[in-house]
Amino acid sequence: MTTRDHSDDIALVGEYALRLLPEDEARAFEVRLGQEPALRALLAEWEEGLVGMADGIAPVAPPPRLKPALEARLFGKPKSRFGLKWLGALAGVAAMLAVVFLNLPTGPSYTASIVAADQSLQMEAVYADGALNITRARGTAREGRVLELWLIAENADAPVSLGVLPADAVARIALTEQLKAALQNGTLAVSDEPIGGSPTGAPTGDVLAVGKVITS
Repeated sequence: MTTRDHSDDIALVGEYALRLLPEDEARAFEVRLGQEPALRALLAEWEEGLVGMADGIAPVAPPPRLKPALEARLFGKPKSRFGLKWLGALAGVAAMLAVVFLNLPTGPSYTASIVAADQSLQMEAVYADGALNITRARGTAREGRVLELWLIAENADAPVSLGVLPADAVARIALTEQLKAALQNGTLAVSDEPIGGSPTGAPTGDVLAVGKVITS
């Protein structure tokens, strides 16, 4: 059995997030995303780190001579245009990795695998930067129904709705500090509800999938 190097996955996720992978490698990576929750969590961290990094920064065009000068200083003179292209790409990935991981939020990390007993519904939840990021790998709402996400805090008497999940496979749900605190040792669940969500403030349809929140 071959053991995959986690550092290789970090670089691979970075290249995918920056759209540097060739089309065939990107498709192969997306197949792995549907099968590996840890890889989806790593991609979510990357994407969260990239969001808003350029906000408030006015674009400035660098002098044309700057890039070749930096490449020559760091790597020496490339032997070909092919080498120049790949050295530039690798330098970009390394720089973005450094920026993203330096800017990842500190403190506890909350994740959950929300899975149906028959595997027909599978979601991954990752908390980052004040929001719960949901990636649905399998399953959809029934026709004329919606999926609603619930948080059941430890020792709570009733669940709290986190909202109706969109039809898209990826969702971002902003959480208050109170809800963030409730994630610790809590449970996430998905129920089948009428269009618009539960009319009662509590699940009215079947609870389709449940996942314990893991703190790391």
